[in-house]
Amino acid sequence: MVRLEPIRRRKSVIVDIGGVKVGGGHPIMVQSMTNTDTADITGTANQIMELAKAGSEVVRVTVNTDEAARAVPRVVDTIRLHGFTTPIVGDFHYNGHQLLKKYPDCARALAKYRINPGNVNIGKKHDDNFRTMIECAIEYGKPVRIGVNWGSLDGALLTEMMDENAKLPAPLDAKEVTMNAMVVSALVSAEKAESYGLPHNHIVLSAKVSGVQDLIIVNRGLAANCDYPIHLGLTEAGLGSKGIVYSTAALGVMLQEGIGDTIRCSLTPMPNGDRTDEVIVCQQILQALELRAFTPQVTACPGCGRTTSTFFQDMADQIQRYLREQMPVWRESYTGVEEMKVAVMGCIVNGPGESKHANLGISLPGTFEDPVAPVYVDGKLARTLRGDHIVAEFIGMLNGYVETHYPK
Repeated sequence: MVRLEPIRRRKSVIVDIGGVKVGGGHPIMVQSMTNTDTADITGTANQIMELAKAGSEVVRVTVNTDEAARAVPRVVDTIRLHGFTTPIVGDFHYNGHQLLKKYPDCARALAKYRINPGNVNIGKKHDDNFRTMIECAIEYGKPVRIGVNWGSLDGALLTEMMDENAKLPAPLDAKEVTMNAMVVSALVSAEKAESYGLPHNHIVLSAKVSGVQDLIIVNRGLAANCDYPIHLGLTEAGLGSKGIVYSTAALGVMLQEGIGDTIRCSLTPMPNGDRTDEVIVCQQILQALELRAFTPQVTACPGCGRTTSTFFQDMADQIQRYLREQMPVWRESYTGVEEMKVAVMGCIVNGPGESKHANLGISLPGTFEDPVAPVYVDGKLARTLRGDHIVAEFIGMLNGYVETHYPK
């Protein structure tokens, strides 16, 4: 027999982000970011609530101007009035040290500060700006994410490491040095933050790039050299299927290796697209790897010459949408319902077998097959559906299954 090894999560310290625990074996957290002008209080609050309803457990907002900093407490108050406890993280670049000092209500309202060491003077003659932000985090008891980006890497550090590399008998190429510099920048910045008094368990690290292989390499290096929780994600995943595929390829490898405590898929939205898509993709990656369960999954066959009707495709889509729409209600009422498996199959070849592996499965008739649709419940034939109301009847059976199989 071949011994099958489960995923072993990398050990890290636990960081509390506004009541959400990250690291230390806690569930891998899904986060997202608004793309509204944070000074637009109504628009930003609405988008945060949409992201939270979709399943984002932490939402990050841009804090780049005086107007944005003044708006943050009102944004947080607005979502709290609507019953949302979602932690809000402030994304700071260049002037974060000024805004946090100038607007203490903003500093208090945020659950975490995201600091990019390449944009706050780290590595230059003085690191006063970075120190100021860390001192604010200490004063208000907030954790920080030290997020290194390859597009805004600490220039002084990179130059120093390039110079050192050039003196080696067998120098590394420039890309390898840059990858090393990202890891060193994150670790040195965390070390400095602790030297200023920030607790070890108030730090999350990230090292973001745009390439899949680069992300894998740099995060392996980061994970091997610290026990801070690691946030995973490509800097810019891209548009549409490209963004989804790149994010899945990169995060899938890292998560399978046990690396990653919080994730985001930085998808470029389609024109007038739905910002919540990035949350759903994160959930699907975690659910596909069986690391978490968010919503009942629908197995549906891809179709072939035996399934020339598109009815089963339409039905699979309707069922998947119905399950996602019901989850906010079911999650509050039925324990474990997110782990339910549903199959909507298109012909007799794999239909009955796949349906038997699901909690509830239907095998629709393929081309030239008898116009009947057997439904299987927990592997046993329960009923055969016919006629024009198959979808409604199957949804009725779904509701009945949830009510009878998942404790309230």
